[in-house]
Amino acid sequence: MINKIIRVAIAIIGFFLGYQLLALALYFNKIIKLIDPDSIPALITELAGGLIFAIIFFILSSGLIRDGVKAKEWIENRLQKTPMRDILYGFLGLMMGLVVANLFVRAFVSIPWIGGYLPIIANIVLGYLGASVALKKKEELSGIINLPNLLNQKKNTAPTIVNWVKPKILDTSVIIDGRIADICKTGFIEGTLVIPGFVLEELRHIADSSDALKRNRGRRGLDILNKIQKELNVDVEIYEGNFDDIAEVDSKLVKLAQILDGKIITNDFNLNKVAEFQNVQVLNINELSNAVKPVVLPGEEMVVQVIKDGKETGQGVAYLDDGTMIVVDGGKKHIGETIGVMVTSVLQTAAGRMIFARPKSLT
Repeated sequence: MINKIIRVAIAIIGFFLGYQLLALALYFNKIIKLIDPDSIPALITELAGGLIFAIIFFILSSGLIRDGVKAKEWIENRLQKTPMRDILYGFLGLMMGLVVANLFVRAFVSIPWIGGYLPIIANIVLGYLGASVALKKKEELSGIINLPNLLNQKKNTAPTIVNWVKPKILDTSVIIDGRIADICKTGFIEGTLVIPGFVLEELRHIADSSDALKRNRGRRGLDILNKIQKELNVDVEIYEGNFDDIAEVDSKLVKLAQILDGKIITNDFNLNKVAEFQNVQVLNINELSNAVKPVVLPGEEMVVQVIKDGKETGQGVAYLDDGTMIVVDGGKKHIGETIGVMVTSVLQTAAGRMIFARPKSLT
């Protein structure tokens, strides 16, 4: 029943379309006079044209309905896969395009015949352009239209504080490292974690590598991402865009950080330097790890186990639980023993902190 009603509606649309087309043809015939206007009965011709179009549209209506159903299903599938942010930006661009179109066509509405159809054409063209440009420039719009997190304002208190939290962009090395999941679990990371699609692609290639070590590292990285997304209370966003004109993943990360006005989380020393050179903020996991290690001062005493000899003659090497290296002068003869040592100096290097000490028996 519904199918028949739709077919009749399509036929009616075809009738009015044919009627209007024939009326337009007769109007132009009066101007250019290809056929004697007085020899053509206008109303009968227009009605005949409308009837012919109605029959054609009724015959084609089954195919039109079938194609319309397929188009509806395709649109629904695309909308389900499209991020909500893209839908909102597309809607915003569409509205701006329609506003411009309606302001633009006001000057041309008075044109006979064409003026009546021009608003439809302008709304379709400018509406599409507005939505298309907004979607293509969504990264730039995200930097301009930044929706701040507003803290709850209590009555009769100070004004509301605006908290501008920048998105954090993860690179491949820090995902494989795995410590980012523990840091997120503690709640020290605020804002949205952005995982670029090209980083996921690089992880997938590493996980599919023929080298066993690389394959395990890639799979570990994917497991860490699943843990962050499913088990931790952290906002995670997958950035689907790609920069086809840029080959290096590190350069893509820097470009994305500039567009989103975000920070890169990494433990890659080279990426750290490149990002700083281009005025992109970097959160380095290794620097964080060094910063939270216990402070050791010269003169303090500790108990360590000497496990191997050092580079210099007579030196022994021990390690703290956090991995900090302790160079024990005269500790070679104590290899394999647990001894008390006294700190003589502490050296901070790019690779981490190094402690120099000597056995208490020598003090």
